Amino acid sequence: MTKIHLDTDIGGDMDDLCALAMILKWPDLEITGVTTVSDEQGRRAGYVQYVLSLVGRTDIPFAAGADVTGGYYRYELEYPPDEKNWPEPMTPRPGSPDQAVALLKRSIEQGAVIVGIGPFTNLMLLEKAYPGTLKQANLFLMGGHVFDIPTRYPQWDNEMDYNIQVDMPSACYVLERANLTLVPVTVSCQTALRRAYLPRLAQAGRLGQLIVLQAELCAKSEQNEQKYGETCPGLPKDIINFQHDSLACAIALGWHEGVEIEVVPLKLETRDSWLYEIPDSDGVPTHLVTKIDGKAFNEYWCDILCQILMNSRSV
Repeated sequence: MTKIHLDTDIGGDMDDLCALAMILKWPDLEITGVTTVSDEQGRRAGYVQYVLSLVGRTDIPFAAGADVTGGYYRYELEYPPDEKNWPEPMTPRPGSPDQAVALLKRSIEQGAVIVGIGPFTNLMLLEKAYPGTLKQANLFLMGGHVFDIPTRYPQWDNEMDYNIQVDMPSACYVLERANLTLVPVTVSCQTALRRAYLPRLAQAGRLGQLIVLQAELCAKSEQNEQKYGETCPGLPKDIINFQHDSLACAIALGWHEGVEIEVVPLKLETRDSWLYEIPDSDGVPTHLVTKIDGKAFNEYWCDILCQILMNSRSV
């Protein structure tokens, strides 16, 4: 059975919720642990516990990791209001970052694929505590901005690469020491959570209903249908949000429709306080996802959540 460990900053952009929901519904998958990063005294860990409780998965271990008080992050992080985004009061679950590091280490020892969908802080702490661990891990990270984004999609610059830029020192530390696969914004910006999916998700139990709640709030606050749906011909007009994190998890678990992965040697450069990953023959060889079928992924994600696995969309 495939095993996965998720390292997440759930509670900001709702794509972390979409990713966690997807792996909870993924067939024949053991979740060995969930750790939170850029946490705030266990606030994100409390979100994780709540989501796990919705599907009766109290057996999955979780731990609060690196905290915002650690001074790692470029700026003060914000959360959408709990009273609107969650159907009941959330209880924080604080803990020591050492517990998160220990849980990550145990998952690696169990042979789990490690998927990081937030800042790389916990992974930096793991490598510092146990040097060489990231070379042995099967590691997939959502982040990176190496090649230009195709013209039919949002023309974001390097500064939009949140997971790397918000904690640049940890990103440098991990990228220079890990044997990893990057799922960059170049491809993740080709995915979409569509308004068309909401009626089906509303019938997909409490987990689906939570996604609908947050999706409707996201649609109002971000207005991505106007911002991107009307301006980017590669995206559906009813885009509510991007599926950066769900895509990273799916590729780590073997989803491969239209997926191309290249080994690209990357050199890291800092320019005006921003990190750039530059293809360079003297750089660190890095597995980089360079192509996907975004439309196919959008449908696949919805089918997973609604438990409709078509043969044509199997991994």
